[in-house]
Amino acid sequence: MSNYFDKFQRTFLYDTDRMMPMPESPFVFRLNASFRNLVGSIEQYGLLEPIVVIPHPKYSGKYEIVSGVRRWMACRELNYTNISCIVADNMTRDEALIFMVDSNLCNRDYIPPTEKGKAYKLKLEVMARQGYRSDLDETCTQPVHKLKSVERIGEENDESRETVRRLIRLTELIPELQELVDDRRIALGPAVELSYLPEDMQRAVYDYYAENEVTPSYSQANHMKKRCNDGTLTPQALTDILNQPKPNQVEMFRIPADRIRPFLDPKLPKDKMLDVIVKALEYYARAMERKKRDRGAR
Repeated sequence: MSNYFDKFQRTFLYDTDRMMPMPESPFVFRLNASFRNLVGSIEQYGLLEPIVVIPHPKYSGKYEIVSGVRRWMACRELNYTNISCIVADNMTRDEALIFMVDSNLCNRDYIPPTEKGKAYKLKLEVMARQGYRSDLDETCTQPVHKLKSVERIGEENDESRETVRRLIRLTELIPELQELVDDRRIALGPAVELSYLPEDMQRAVYDYYAENEVTPSYSQANHMKKRCNDGTLTPQALTDILNQPKPNQVEMFRIPADRIRPFLDPKLPKDKMLDVIVKALEYYARAMERKKRDRGAR
């Protein structure tokens, strides 16, 4: 996390009613077990780490929380009227936004995928304003940072450039589909493919889910994306794709290789085995049908 502590003033006690989260924050407050544990910890040991705030840009005497929204909410629940704060008067807003993103990414045990994507996107926008480039142009004569901004975000959060890119794509989903991703009802792969669909088609996917409780597989979502790109994705085509059985919904029948190898050509490629087995079964079925007819004729 970036080191901004040289910009901080001394710690003050401030009225909790004078504070509020930064409006740009992509992080959602959740009244869950983790928050309850935090409330219990503060009740038992007190607020061990001060809240980091900056002066509100519009309202005198008000402050925006850069780091510590959950701690602030816990103190309010405990009816604390004054809490320890570090006021970063000299921190620019862009610095405050990056600090807010980094502190949450570093200190929270779990962040839902779409929330993390929004955080990465916000940081990417701030870094662009600070001179980082998302596409390095070696012919450019202007000074640029050595790493692309997406790569830098990935390195700082132990994730690949592709993972960062895919998480940011989730911000293009409608809120209803974002919720399904965070609830782990849609995997990251198909969610990224769905993010390329226009809003009306995304809504059609969600409506199908709401009625049938079925979400698309990666292959189905990719098929929709391709049909969308060539201009042939209609509501009916989308429904037809979603009605196709998924691979994990097709019943599989496995045969040990050593049971069938003696009956097959040793040079037969593995991808041709199924065709040969099916033809043999068709021949067997016809032979059994002839045997039935012969018995009936006697």
